[in-house]
Amino acid sequence: MLTALSIRDVVLIETLDLEFGDGLGVLTGETGAGKSILLDALGLALGARADSGLVRSGQSQAAVTVTFDVAPDHQVHALLEENGLAGEPGEPLVVRRLVKADGGSRAFVNDQPVSAGLLRELGPTLVEIHGQHDDRGLLNPRGHRALLDTFGGIDTAAAATAWARLRSAETALEEARAAVEAAERDREWLEHAVAELRQLSPEEGEDARLAELRASMQTGARIGEELAAVEALLGGSDGGLAQLRQASRRLDRMAPEHEQLANALAALDRAVIEASEAEDALERAREALAFDPARLEEAEARLFDIRAAARKHRVEPDALPALLAELSGRLDAVEAGGERLHELERAVEAQRKIYDEAADALSAARRSAAERLDAAVAGELKPLKLDSARFRTVLAPAEPGAAGRDRVEFEISTNPGAPFGGLSKIASGGELSRFILALKVALAESGGATTMIFDEIDRGVGGAVASAIGERLHRLAEKSQVLVVTHSPQVAARGRAHLLIEKSHDGTVTRTSVHQLDAARRREEIARMLSGAEITDEARAQAGRLLEAA
Repeated sequence: MLTALSIRDVVLIETLDLEFGDGLGVLTGETGAGKSILLDALGLALGARADSGLVRSGQSQAAVTVTFDVAPDHQVHALLEENGLAGEPGEPLVVRRLVKADGGSRAFVNDQPVSAGLLRELGPTLVEIHGQHDDRGLLNPRGHRALLDTFGGIDTAAAATAWARLRSAETALEEARAAVEAAERDREWLEHAVAELRQLSPEEGEDARLAELRASMQTGARIGEELAAVEALLGGSDGGLAQLRQASRRLDRMAPEHEQLANALAALDRAVIEASEAEDALERAREALAFDPARLEEAEARLFDIRAAARKHRVEPDALPALLAELSGRLDAVEAGGERLHELERAVEAQRKIYDEAADALSAARRSAAERLDAAVAGELKPLKLDSARFRTVLAPAEPGAAGRDRVEFEISTNPGAPFGGLSKIASGGELSRFILALKVALAESGGATTMIFDEIDRGVGGAVASAIGERLHRLAEKSQVLVVTHSPQVAARGRAHLLIEKSHDGTVTRTSVHQLDAARRREEIARMLSGAEITDEARAQAGRLLEAA
């Protein structure tokens, strides 16, 4: 709800601070008093083009500040949060726009700088302005389907869920088809690669194990050659051990002849024993290091084959088993792809059937709601002096989507025999405003902006039609805040609050001011609207009767 409007140096307005309440508020004043300036100022705050001509003569800038009280569940909060502008719960929403005389402008939401584009997004969620040349809101066919759904209490959740599942199934089918087609193109290569890798049958870690075995056997071969040389020096008939034994036997024969030889013999015997043990150790080592050259050749061949396959497929050797599994899976997909595609096609058809049923149910509900809406609007037209006009809600096929497959547009025919067409293309200015009012009354439960402003909706009508307009504005104001700029005393009398817009001239400067009228001044203003410049007692009496009736 709009709670306050503050204007500084906009055209003829020097300083103006207004407060608004709920219900129906009316703004009146003589022609040329400046009622349009208020709407221009409000439009500026809601993102309208910044025109330097709005800046009051002699001033450097104009400023407009608008304050709203919005419910916690109002749709504007999502937009504010999305743009990092969310305020504290319960705090008012403050929008401010500055326009400089040189044409520059700045915009703020809750004292944070924003773009004019964001104001244009926020504006329609907060205020609907319906005037003689309005081309937004109800006149935009893109919003008609949502309005009809809200009017009819139509829930699109089932269709949205079915649509999401259908799209998911279609995506899975498309991906499977692409995979099968790609695999089919590579089938010959896949068969060869899989056969080659299966024959190789690589194991994870096998490359490291073969490399270690190969290195071990190559080391054994090298050491074995050295051991053979050592054994040749130590063993045999001419080896070191044989000579030690021969020396020991000779010394054994001479030892009794000299006691010192006994010590030498003992040492020599120990040497023979140690040499014998060394010979045995060398034999065991040689046996342990013994290897089969054929096994080395086999290990090397296997290692080379694995590394060659890894290079061929541009992977690490340890990745070959996983590659085999992947290629086998792709080959299996080719071979089993047809059946898989059939399964996915059946799933898509099943989901399409579910979606079609949900979309058909939506269409049926919309046709029923359209009949009720057409009847409701038709009931509002005659009192608004639109006797010959006809209104219809047209449902036409549209591209399927989460909200079904219906395009909805409101159409009118203003004269007998005239073709139907869109609201903005058919209705004249006055007719357009009254059509909008009839629609808004019929769609009173459809939500939208919490504040509606009607600019001279009663232009060119009077008497019973003006009374009908006032009565309908009053009904709208029971559910939303409604402000109306009016020349009709019948409409003005319906207002809960009455603002008078006046223009004054002190000889040098012309100013526009706005006054909140009390009961006495309100009756006087309505009397003026009834009688003109000279207010008569009869006009005052008639004004009193209008206020009492309202």
